[in-house]
Amino acid sequence: MSRLALYVAFLGIALMANVPVAGAPGTAPVEAAPATEAALGERMNANTVTVVTGTPGGTYFRVGAELAFVLDDGDKLRILPMLGKGAGENAYDIRFLKGVDLGFVRTDTLQQLRQDNRLKNIERQIQYISKLFDDELHVIAPNSVRTMSDLAGKRVSFDVKGSGTDYSGRAMFRELGVVVEGINVDQPTALEMLRNGEIEAVVSVAAKPVAFIASFDPGERFHFVAAPYPDTMNEAYVPAILTRTDYPKFVGGEAVETVAVGTVLGVYNSPKGSARYEKLVRFVEAFFGQFDKFLAPQRHPKWREVNFAASVKGWTRFRPAQEWLDRHKEQEAVAQPDLDRFFQSQPERPAGKEEIYQAYLKWRQAR
Repeated sequence: MSRLALYVAFLGIALMANVPVAGAPGTAPVEAAPATEAALGERMNANTVTVVTGTPGGTYFRVGAELAFVLDDGDKLRILPMLGKGAGENAYDIRFLKGVDLGFVRTDTLQQLRQDNRLKNIERQIQYISKLFDDELHVIAPNSVRTMSDLAGKRVSFDVKGSGTDYSGRAMFRELGVVVEGINVDQPTALEMLRNGEIEAVVSVAAKPVAFIASFDPGERFHFVAAPYPDTMNEAYVPAILTRTDYPKFVGGEAVETVAVGTVLGVYNSPKGSARYEKLVRFVEAFFGQFDKFLAPQRHPKWREVNFAASVKGWTRFRPAQEWLDRHKEQEAVAQPDLDRFFQSQPERPAGKEEIYQAYLKWRQAR
């Protein structure tokens, strides 16, 4: 990995370690407890941010819970994850459900919504806080299915109707030129149908490693079907791979080629000055300011793919998020010489992002 690549991968992490956290212990006066039942209810509503996630066993469900584990301080900011169907339905939930503030959606979600003639100016209603990570296409099928084209005309499950897999998975199949008989059933049921020979494949578009897939034993019967990225594919999708590290039960020696779509943290564009807007400002400050905590070993590895600076084509970044990034550009300039000194002090360059991060923290503590 080149020095420049290390800077790009690591600079954001280093910045997070330098950012003072608003509301951290000892930095703000303790507020008096609410005196009445009405005051208690008002404070709880003013401080609670809801995020619609995905189904149990999926990555959205886990990372939504981790948002709460990391950012919920029980008083000034509470994160309340909600079960959802996935990226496809999450967009509608963000737009129309009064109790939903945030949700995990995808870079192809706006394209999906634009196809709904009932929706007007959807780009103004749903914006994003940050690009997060990529969701990979997983196609589980019998060993007799060697290529994607072998699935043509066969029954294939795309998770429940309205899920991210339902939209993105079907769109990916179309882009790959594979026409199938798509059905919608939940993933545990789909795996059972696969075992019984009732369907030919189970599709999941989710961030690896996906829990329900990792826990499934393919034995000698099933495998991942490779989906190589074609040059003609929609720019919303990117090449990806599934490795033995991701899925030791499925992948032997060589990685499996596939395609992926980006996940973004979507947000309802509340009017500036509204109570909802103000609590979302607090969320943005906490999310960006404490992001280094999401890089801890016990957190989902996909957090390490997050790049705050990455823009999402066709989307508008939520104003408080853009303002936070603009404010911290100056801090980036200050952090760069610090990183230069760190790399110059290393007799041997650490191999990976985690090793770099841990070495940097030890170096800072020793100064």
